[in-house]
Amino acid sequence: MTIGMGPRTVATIVASGVTMAFAAPGDVNPAIARMVGEVSPARIEATIRKLASFGTRNSNSEDRGDTRGIGAARRWIKAELERCARESGGRLQVAFDSHPTAPRPRVPRAVDIVNVVATLPGEQPESRDRIYVVSGHYDSMPSDPADGEKDAPGANDDASGTAVSMELACVMSRYRFDATLIFLAVAGEEQGLLGSTAWANDAKAKGLMIAGMITNDIVGSTRSAEGKVDRSRVRLFAEGVPPQAAMPAEVVAALRTSGENDLPTRQLARFVKEAGERYVPQLAVDVTWRRDRYLRGGDHFPFLDAGYAALRFTEPVEDWRHQHQDVRMVDGVQLGDLPEFVDFDYVAEVARVNLAALACLALAPSAPREVEMEVARLENDTTLLWKANPEPDLAGYRIVWRKTTAPFWQASRDAGNVTRFTVPGISKDDHIFGVQAYDRDGNVSVATYPRPYRPPR
Repeated sequence: MTIGMGPRTVATIVASGVTMAFAAPGDVNPAIARMVGEVSPARIEATIRKLASFGTRNSNSEDRGDTRGIGAARRWIKAELERCARESGGRLQVAFDSHPTAPRPRVPRAVDIVNVVATLPGEQPESRDRIYVVSGHYDSMPSDPADGEKDAPGANDDASGTAVSMELACVMSRYRFDATLIFLAVAGEEQGLLGSTAWANDAKAKGLMIAGMITNDIVGSTRSAEGKVDRSRVRLFAEGVPPQAAMPAEVVAALRTSGENDLPTRQLARFVKEAGERYVPQLAVDVTWRRDRYLRGGDHFPFLDAGYAALRFTEPVEDWRHQHQDVRMVDGVQLGDLPEFVDFDYVAEVARVNLAALACLALAPSAPREVEMEVARLENDTTLLWKANPEPDLAGYRIVWRKTTAPFWQASRDAGNVTRFTVPGISKDDHIFGVQAYDRDGNVSVATYPRPYRPPR
């Protein structure tokens, strides 16, 4: 049953004849809480086991058969998402995104790299061009990434992330959001991020307004190679300053005021952590201020390289015996990425964190634009100004701040529906500031870091 949906938001629920609404920024939205509760560990387990049953999903594997290889896998993924699209009343739009690829390292013969794309268009005209993307990669590999013949069940890497993306598509497509959500199952990750690179480059060429991207890659195990079990947290990787030879002007402006920890990707990470832990308090979102682990990479890389804010979720402790390994026994130890090593309940928890964050993002206004901090005189007050948001349901703005040594916001103040506000007695010399927008239902945007502004005399 779809609950309490207006044309723009799911912020109000009607239950037993009683209307319940929330208004304070940051409060729990009961409709989002219900969505979080609809994530099914049983469905996630079935998805992971089904994907593993194709034997191999290597990008160089069989693509015409019905039971084995990457072709069979992608057709099954598309069919499942189309089933969910029918249940959504046709609002979820499902399609293949194909990219013919010539031979190259890890690709010994020409192949089609095919992504499966499910799009849930936003309902608010002023917000539907704003896009949030969530992904997992459905391809897999044995010890040799170019080997399309050997078994490569890829249960954790990355049927787990693909199952998260698919589960979110099916649950969230029954609801309505202001902004657009795109659920990706990408191919060619193990051959060099081929599918995500092609999709991100196309998005950049089309001028798509991707306000945030989250990839889920290896989110299925809670036991390390040393036997340590940790079900209490999930790692979220967030890059700081992009590694570019020539930095964009906005990055240089932020660096001049020590804003290297407040560029869009890390603002997105703060938002995802806060939203995820609000709705799934039993799973800590452990933000790691890095692009990724050493010697590893993921499908958020092409989005970062295209200038989009992008994050990666990964399990807290890894067992490399069950990643990128031929399925075999060595000295009585089972190697290979098999379903028996996946904690399906944990994958469901990660999916819930993803859902909470994406729902909060897609219901909230856009982050405030052209945010500036006045630096006109020596003082202990802090004055900020910004451009008005375009959303018709906007209710106001909130100022957030923290000590310069603190990673996450420590205090906030409601500014009301204005475009200039002074925080008395809080010095900009000792604190980092941000501005958030919120709507009438209490949905709050990602924060925007201010650039310095010196008014003319």
